[in-house]
Amino acid sequence: MRRRYRLRSKERFQQVRRQGRSYKHRLLVLVVLPNGLPYSRFGFTASKRVGNAVKRNRARRLMREAMRLRLEKVHPGWDVVCIARPPIVQASFHEVQAACDELLARARLLKAPEQV
Repeated sequence: MRRRYRLRSKERFQQVRRQGRSYKHRLLVLVVLPNGLPYSRFGFTASKRVGNAVKRNRARRLMREAMRLRLEKVHPGWDVVCIARPPIVQASFHEVQAACDELLARARLLKAPEQV
């Protein structure tokens, strides 16, 4: 994912977590907050509850790739934080992708098919 589409500052991560609207799924949690920019930015996190460093890195990679593939279909102007939950360790990429699609749809961040 290109640098401009990533959330990088700890302060913005915390602001999105505190003030944003969250959507929950068995595998991950999506927290969204408007950012006022002409593009959306994404951040990915996995706590130690998910597992050791290898498992946390895999979880972040799965979420990052699932979102990267949906980047063109997401409305601009949002900061999105994806938080891994422990069951993501056993999940396949397709399950994570389906979870991301479901959460983006629930958050109404996906563009209509004719807008893509």
